[in-house]
Amino acid sequence: MATLNVENFPDQLYARLQQLATAENRSISEQVVSLLEGALQIETQPPQGETRKSVTEILEESRRRRRVNPADFGLPDSTTLIREDRDSR
Repeated sequence: MATLNVENFPDQLYARLQQLATAENRSISEQVVSLLEGALQIETQPPQGETRKSVTEILEESRRRRRVNPADFGLPDSTTLIREDRDSR
């Protein structure tokens, strides 16, 4: 198992961590692991009501999107920019 050292940990935050650990009858290390597991699990789960899309669904959705022309927004064509860059070398 890996070891995690945290430098410059704010005293006020450490005191809150100690209070939480005591309230949940855990050591500081156990409390940190528990909090991190919870935070990472929330971050990696899809939002409620949404399921993960398959690659096929994502590709189909991409194909249905309207194509955007950069010139419509006053932007130069990327092909022209690449050609200019290559010619300048």
